[in-house]
Amino acid sequence: MNTAIVGTGSYLPEKILTSAELGERLGVGEEWIISKTGIEERRIAAPDEITSDLAARAAEKAMRHADIGADDVDVIVLATATKDQPIPATASVVQAKIGASRAAAFDIDAACTGFLYALVVAHSMLMADPACRNALVIGAELYSRFLDYEDRRTCVLLGDGAGAVVLSKTEDGSGLLSSKLASDGSQSDLVEICAGGSRQPASQETLDGKGHFLAMQGREVRRLAAKVIPELINELLTAAQLDLSDIRLVVPHQANGIMLAEWAAAMYMTPGQMHVTSRRFGNTGAASVPLTLDDGVKSGHFKYGDPVLLVAFGGGMTWGGVTFRWTMA
Repeated sequence: MNTAIVGTGSYLPEKILTSAELGERLGVGEEWIISKTGIEERRIAAPDEITSDLAARAAEKAMRHADIGADDVDVIVLATATKDQPIPATASVVQAKIGASRAAAFDIDAACTGFLYALVVAHSMLMADPACRNALVIGAELYSRFLDYEDRRTCVLLGDGAGAVVLSKTEDGSGLLSSKLASDGSQSDLVEICAGGSRQPASQETLDGKGHFLAMQGREVRRLAAKVIPELINELLTAAQLDLSDIRLVVPHQANGIMLAEWAAAMYMTPGQMHVTSRRFGNTGAASVPLTLDDGVKSGHFKYGDPVLLVAFGGGMTWGGVTFRWTMA
């Protein structure tokens, strides 16, 4: 008995914010943004869209792809750092929107690694409960509501979107090969929204100080990622008894296109082995891995039996990954 991905889906808002437009607004120019991030455009949610809307639309597409109905969903795990509101869990709102009234629903926040945390948790829940057959695992972010568009360190990177997969039990043991999750809370200040919680409740002072916007120490984040991601990939491959050359596609968190190219070169990946969508969609946080995975499926990059590696890092600091034997035709 094992679990496998049997359906994927994604949703992107219609509005496109180009790096040319953003560069003009910031006074830095399009080329500066692209040279630093590799991002040419990102999506911005409409004023009447909220995180649960994005998540529900991606979930519905994944369910259609997997050919299951809402009544077939036993568990909904939603990874997001940009909830609709503090209470209730955004997953509960998604459950109601898609009509999955049988499903247990809850959120996970591990920032940009959140989808992989959610995937491993969903796998464990399916394996632990004989009555559970299908889990809906979603990553969704609406970062545009939490960005200071005068701060070029953050606003040039992030966009809005959602991705989802249906994870189901498999009788033949195919599917998940290895997984690894990790964190280092001593560096939790590298990526944060410092106000709005119990430590700094919302006040006029926190509003004036822009404490409700995302802040990031990009250079330190990049240094940590360069250290832990190659180690993580090697651990996942060893546990799955695979070499990197065996992997059909590496689907990473789309933090920064320039950084992804550096990773690929440092690990001697073959051209096209890493699937990258950051140029078109930017960094969509917990949504970026499932969104990029769905893009790879739509592009025809997978065939039955292919080994696939998903990997991410994010605030917390957190990092994690999984390897799968692809089971969809």
